[in-house]
Amino acid sequence: MIEAVISGIGIGIVLTFLTGPVFFALIKTSIERGFVAGVYLAAGVVCSDVVFVGAILFGSQLFEVSAETKTWAGVIGSIILFIVGIRYIFKKAKVNYDNVAPTGLKRTGYFLKGFLMCIFNPAILFHWITVIGTASTIYHNGVHHRVFKIAIMFITILVVQFGLDTTKAFYANKLRDKISEKLVHRLNEVAGIALIIASVVLLDKLVTHFVFSAPSA
Repeated sequence: MIEAVISGIGIGIVLTFLTGPVFFALIKTSIERGFVAGVYLAAGVVCSDVVFVGAILFGSQLFEVSAETKTWAGVIGSIILFIVGIRYIFKKAKVNYDNVAPTGLKRTGYFLKGFLMCIFNPAILFHWITVIGTASTIYHNGVHHRVFKIAIMFITILVVQFGLDTTKAFYANKLRDKISEKLVHRLNEVAGIALIIASVVLLDKLVTHFVFSAPSA
C-alpha cells in the first residue's frame, strides 16, 4: 500500500506539470478572478480525470471504439482547443482586485471550464492511458490485492493533482494585487499560444504526421 501511495504521489506531481495549457489557464483564472474561481476550475480538471480513468478502465469492457472514431474525437477536441486559444489571445483582461468570490452559476462556469478544457484534450487521455499501462505493469495479475493497490494509486494521483492545483491557485491569487491588467493580458496571450500549440501538435499526431508520429493505441 505504501508503494502505491508513493507511486501515486510521483505520478501526480508529473501529471500536474505536463498539462501545460491547463496550468496556464489555472494561473490566469486565479489571478483574474481569485482563489475560489481557481479551486472550482481545478475541481473540474480532477473530475475530467475521473471520467478518463473510468472510461479507460471500464469503458473498453462494455464497448469497442474504432480508431476512426478516436481520430475524429481528437480532431474535434483540437479544433475546440484552437478556438479557445484564439479567444484567450484577444480577450480583454479584467482583474478582480476587490477579491469578490464568484457565486452560483459563475462557480459552475469555472468548474465546467476546467472540465471541458481537459475532456476535449486528447493529450490528457493519452497521458492517462500511459499511467494506467504503467499501473497494470507494476501491479500485474499475480500481485496480492492488485485492484486495491491500483485504486489507492489512482486516488493518490487525483488527491495530489488537486492539492497542487489548489496551491498554485492560492499563490497566484496572492500575487493579484501586484499584477497589472496589462501583465494579465500578456498571460492570456501565453495561455492562448500554449492552447494553439497543443491543438496543432494533437492534430499533427492524429492526422498529418508532419512532425509527430501517431499515438500508440
